[in-house]
Formats: sequence, structure tokens, C-alpha cells
Amino acid sequence: MTPDFSAKYFGLRHSEYHIDRPLLLSVLALISIGLVMIASASFSFAEHRYGNELYFVKRHLAYLMVGASAMLAGFFVPPTVWARYGRLWILLSILLLALVLIPGIGREVNGARRWLSLAGFTLQVSELVKVATVVFLASHLQQHRETLSVNAAEFGKLLGVISLLSLLLILQPDFGSVVVLVATFMAMVFLGGTNLRQYLLVVLVGFLLLYWMAESAPYRLARLTTFLDPWTEKYDSGYQLVQSLIAFGRGGWFGVGLGQSVQKMLYLPEAHTDFVFAIFAEEFGFVGVIVLLGLYITMVLRVFQLAKMAITQKYWYGAYILVGFGLLISGQTFINLGVNAGLLPTKGLTLPFVSYGGSSLMVCCAMVGMMLRIGHEIRSPQQPGRRTRYVR
Repeated sequence: MTPDFSAKYFGLRHSEYHIDRPLLLSVLALISIGLVMIASASFSFAEHRYGNELYFVKRHLAYLMVGASAMLAGFFVPPTVWARYGRLWILLSILLLALVLIPGIGREVNGARRWLSLAGFTLQVSELVKVATVVFLASHLQQHRETLSVNAAEFGKLLGVISLLSLLLILQPDFGSVVVLVATFMAMVFLGGTNLRQYLLVVLVGFLLLYWMAESAPYRLARLTTFLDPWTEKYDSGYQLVQSLIAFGRGGWFGVGLGQSVQKMLYLPEAHTDFVFAIFAEEFGFVGVIVLLGLYITMVLRVFQLAKMAITQKYWYGAYILVGFGLLISGQTFINLGVNAGLLPTKGLTLPFVSYGGSSLMVCCAMVGMMLRIGHEIRSPQQPGRRTRYVR
């Protein structure tokens, strides 16, 4: 890519690249840990199910290449382009969520219809929806930042969008994604300056709806109650959590060593996905868990530091993007770690950058690319990509 081409189409000149190293290095470290842990946690299951110990490792390497491409695209595409097509992204999200629910198009796994099958690979639509929602909200909040607190109609429009997305996600069902998405939405509109009375009313109604949804589905209620004492249902709804807690107990201070986990030997179902953190704790112990948590804390703190810098420069669109993505990643990480440790009810959410899952990895890498680009714009406020005249 020549400097002239980069400057013309992406608002970048090679000599003026500003890559935020704390953010990038922490993400690369997490991705590296994820590759190692997927190789360690999946070989027994892969051998048993597919007769190939490296089945999931090979697929994850392919996902990593796609994720790297998504990160580059997120960095090189100017923020004005994301903002300009914010409404299109949200419309496509609604369409894809509707397509997933159609039998024969959406793929059903373990009673949930959340995936589209494309050329032998599966795409979890809810992951794309999270990014599209933040991009749309950032654009809308920047445009109405001064009037949102007195314009109930605009707040109502945003509430209608998030309600429709939540409804479609619940029909899949994907209750975990609803919690993360709604929490991110509420945090962003609060920072965007919404009317406090309207906001508190929506929070109250939201809690009542969450309670009703939990009570209306027996499996959700079982998950909400079983985590308090999983040993009473250790062969039924509490089985996964019990096996996860055994993994934590076996890990001790320093772990049993890489590759030496027992729980991954078909005791903990599909340990390379949602419960890979339990296998990591078993193999690396308390010290390893502290190191992993340190990497996540470093990454999230850096994202919010960049958001604070953007607010100082009154670069509102960049600030909303950073806050939204930071909340998505940290919220999903918090829930996954809490589920693995038995502190939260079981949710089908992956651990960002570490769990096996192509959709999650691709979307997280794209978010990192976008955040790195915002970091570049903060340090180069005169760059063409910083302009916000297209945000309408």
C-alpha cells in the first residue's frame, strides 16, 4: 500500500501511524493464550468426536487469519464511514436476526437457533449485532448530544431499536447477549445525556422484564437457581458448573501444568468454548488466573483512558465508540469469568480472544481495529479520518 493511496482513501500516511501499544500488546497476548488453551483443551474432545486432535486448532488458525483481516479493516476504514452507514448496519442486523429464526436458514444447536451456516463455517449473528448497535448508537448520540435530555422522541426511537433487537435475540434464544447488549445500551445513553427520569423508568421496566423472562422459561429459572448450589443438581442442570469448580480446585496455586488437565478429558463438555477459563485455571492455577485477569484489566483500562482523551478533545463519536466497545468486551469477560467460577448463572457467552469461536474472535478483532483507529485519530486530530461532517 503506497503512502499516497493510504492518505487518499484511508486518511493515513505511513509516517503518521500512531498504534496504541498497551492496547495492541494486551490483545495479542490474550489471543496467544487463547490459541494455546484451545489446543490444550480441545484435543481430547476433537479426537473423540472427529478423530483428529488438531481439528479445532486448525479451524481456530483459520479464524485468526479472518480476525487479523477484520482488525486491519477496522483500522484502515475511516470512522466517518462507520458513522455514515450506521442506520444501514442496524437494519442489516435486524434482517440477519430475523433470518436466523427461519427453519432451514438458521442453524439450531442444543435447542438454540443462533447461527447462519456459510461455506462450512458458522456465523453467530448476535456478535455482529453488538458491533452494529454500538456504531449506530455512537453516531446517533453524537448527533443529538445537546438535545437528547429534552427530546423524548429521539430517546424513544433508540429504545424501540434496542427493544426490537432484544426481542429477536430472546426468540433464538440468546439471553446472555441480551443482557450484554442492553447493559451497553443503557450505559451509552446515560453518557449521551439522556433525561434521568426517563432513564430510571426504563431501568425499572427493564428489571421487571428480565425477571419475567427468567420466570417464564423453566431452563432459565433452573440456571438462575442452580448456580447457588450446583451440587444438588450435579448430574443435571448443575453438571457443567460442578465440573468447572472441580477444575478450579485442582489448579491450586500454580496449576497442574499445561496439557495436564483432567477435566478436559470429556468431563467438562466442550471445554474449549465457554468454559475454557476453567481449564486454564486448572492448568495454570491461581497465579495464572491473576496474570490473565491483569491482561484484561490492562486492555479495558487503556480503552477507557483513550475514551477520556477523546472526551477531552470533544471527539464525541470516538469517545462513544470506545466506551461502547469497552463495555461490550469487559461485560462479556466479566460474565464468562463469573459463570466459570460459579459466581453468576450459566450463560452461553464466550471469553473474548480466548474461547474457541470464529464469530466472537472476528468481531472482537474488528472492534480492536476500530479502537486502534480511534486512538490514532486522538493523536492526529488534523487527520482526514477524524472529520465528523458525515455524522448525521
